Amino acid sequence: MKTSKAVWLLCGLALLPACTPKGTNIAEPAAHSLLGEASSGPSQQAPRIPDGHVSFTGYWKLLRESGKPDGNLGKDRAGFALPYSPGGRAALAFNQTETIDPEARCLITGIPRLITSVLPFEILHTPQRIGMFYYLSWHRFTWLDGRVLDPDAETHYLGNSTGRWDGDTLVIESRGFKDSADGQFWLDDNANPQSATAHVVERWTRPDLDHLHVEVTYEDAVYYTDSVTYSRSWVLAPLGESLPEFSCEWNTPWVLAHLEPGPGQIGQDGNRGFGPNGQLVPDLPLGAVDASRGTGYWLYRKNKPKPSDVPLR
Repeated sequence: MKTSKAVWLLCGLALLPACTPKGTNIAEPAAHSLLGEASSGPSQQAPRIPDGHVSFTGYWKLLRESGKPDGNLGKDRAGFALPYSPGGRAALAFNQTETIDPEARCLITGIPRLITSVLPFEILHTPQRIGMFYYLSWHRFTWLDGRVLDPDAETHYLGNSTGRWDGDTLVIESRGFKDSADGQFWLDDNANPQSATAHVVERWTRPDLDHLHVEVTYEDAVYYTDSVTYSRSWVLAPLGESLPEFSCEWNTPWVLAHLEPGPGQIGQDGNRGFGPNGQLVPDLPLGAVDASRGTGYWLYRKNKPKPSDVPLR
């Protein structure tokens, strides 16, 4: 039986309870742990959308890998080092010494940096397109209707993306990114540069109900001498969890006045750390809404007060 276009439009907007596949968790936001825990018990099949493809809808939390850094596209490389070109090394030095973290300034975080993030994210998936919604209020939509990339499209922080199916694997291809040369765009948390010529291919799979996996191939001939591969896995969050409200811009004046340029000290483990004590996971809440400031701020600073310590007036 065919599902009407009107019903799937409402599904895409998450307005119909029946559109939520079993095991997904579109619900009121609440304060929960940012990291996922390995699932236990018997494996269950991943849900499917009416066209027969695997559904990626859900709220997903990172499964951390022992001995592997977060926020670092070089996670799977020897010494966590990227293959810089001479121009790439110069661009990295610029980001390290001259630019305050663009994410801290509430500029849109791009791809693949969002994929390398330690923060949870949410997916809403319909047959026509897939929406990915991130913790810092960024989002991207990828069309699944057969369209191809426009080589002359305007550049974006998250690039221009199209998706296609390879069996049960969703392949997302992106081009048309911003460039780190303007001081407003980083490849990952560690201030690595990204050029406007970057080409990103993501291969997403959901092998069962509880797990989500991606394999990324990153190509950027301006700043790197070779392609970079990267993989990551997430676990479906418990029912009742979803993205909370987040208002980044409340802390921007403090950030511009007090945050140091660059990513800060990066340890031998490849981790930037989140704050002066080098913690691996951000404090909660991350940001502020309405009349309050965040009680924890995870971005690098040299033992300076948190934004919550600054008087509101």
